[in-house]
Amino acid sequence: MKPAQHPTALRTARLLAEAGVDAQVVEFDRPTRTSAEAAEAIGCAVVEIAKSIVFRGCDSGLAVIVVASGDNRVSEAKVAAQVGSALARADADFVRAATGYAIGGVAPLGYAGPVKLLLDEDLQRFERLWAAAGTPFSVFPLSPQQLRALTGAPWADVRQ
Repeated sequence: MKPAQHPTALRTARLLAEAGVDAQVVEFDRPTRTSAEAAEAIGCAVVEIAKSIVFRGCDSGLAVIVVASGDNRVSEAKVAAQVGSALARADADFVRAATGYAIGGVAPLGYAGPVKLLLDEDLQRFERLWAAAGTPFSVFPLSPQQLRALTGAPWADVRQ
């Protein structure tokens, strides 16, 4: 683990600071793209990873992002009901265009365009979470309360 150096991770660090979140963005020499990879690199439990799952709204074309606990499978039906729109899987090109981030590095802030965002209510179980910081090699810690304040998104039942 080392301080962030990648321009996208540094941008995420700047956005966090501007939002009043005191969190150090760190990078690893190995990927943290999956919840398991991230947990292993950080030395935490998979459940403490705040992973970003991206869907495409069929009606709006907007990215629908669910920040979920690393151990949870996200229910597409529950998310669709929450946002009031059918959903489709998002491919890597859509994720990059809609969020500004590559798959495996989608941070919970700083999107390229408008998105719909939901927070997995199960994330509230923990004192500290780890979220992607814009690259598949970077993460940052924050509390569930900070995540909610940072995103303004609602807590939702999204677990399959």
